[in-house]
Amino acid sequence: MTASSAESSGRLPDAFLRPGSSSFVDFLGEHAPALLPGNRPTGLTGPASDMAPHATTIVALTFGDDEHGRGVVMAGDRRATMGNLIASREIEKVFDADDHSAVGIAGSAGIALELVRLFQLELEHYEKIEGSQLSLDGKANRLAAIIRGNLPLAMQGLAVVPLFGGFDLDRSTGRLFSYDVTGGRYEEHDHHSVGSGSVFARGSLKKRWRQGLDADAAVAVAVEALYDAADDDSATGGPDTVRRIWPVVATVTADGYRRVPDDALAAVVEQIVADRRQEGSRA
Repeated sequence: MTASSAESSGRLPDAFLRPGSSSFVDFLGEHAPALLPGNRPTGLTGPASDMAPHATTIVALTFGDDEHGRGVVMAGDRRATMGNLIASREIEKVFDADDHSAVGIAGSAGIALELVRLFQLELEHYEKIEGSQLSLDGKANRLAAIIRGNLPLAMQGLAVVPLFGGFDLDRSTGRLFSYDVTGGRYEEHDHHSVGSGSVFARGSLKKRWRQGLDADAAVAVAVEALYDAADDDSATGGPDTVRRIWPVVATVTADGYRRVPDDALAAVVEQIVADRRQEGSRA
């Protein structure tokens, strides 16, 4: 039966019923490659970095110990820029990849959001087909393959550079992974940051991170790193106390992914501002 006759009869095409790979990305690549983000024609003839909104700074760090549990905190600011303009003050850049992992995006916002949705679907599809979750290394490798598929658009200026972290159920610990535009995957230790403000955020993380942080202290360190990045990088949005816009912050532990509520973040920001004001008065 052809695809057109299957559609007219209301039946799924044969391709959807044959057993095959547990990878949804591989399935699309074989049967509908034009639907993959990296294969879509853009019609652009030159660099596109100033034509589309860009997401900026993501930070992540590990926390905890064997006695109190280990995990990962990931946080992203809310600003998207387009050239010298602020395209959005409320974009979200940190998402749950599945129950025990999180992904943060920096780069071309529209492409990045689509890649995140594809990655979430990839993990959900694998779990439905295989009846079990991928290992954390397996998830990191699947994300690398998706990023590699976006290389043609990255060469046109529409690059996506994610930060991935999660709780490794096999090792009972939180782990972090960074990527380059070619899909290169690199495991990071303790803390990391990506995006335009990452050089300033990393300096803050180096100063504030320490072994054995509890979850609340790790959240405060992540928010302060974004605060420091926003102080020096115009593309990174700091906490907006007037509009009540806070960073997106999530923790991932053995209990799963949890987004930190805005009320808790407001208290963290107020404490950071109070501490900075006190330091300024002493100076």
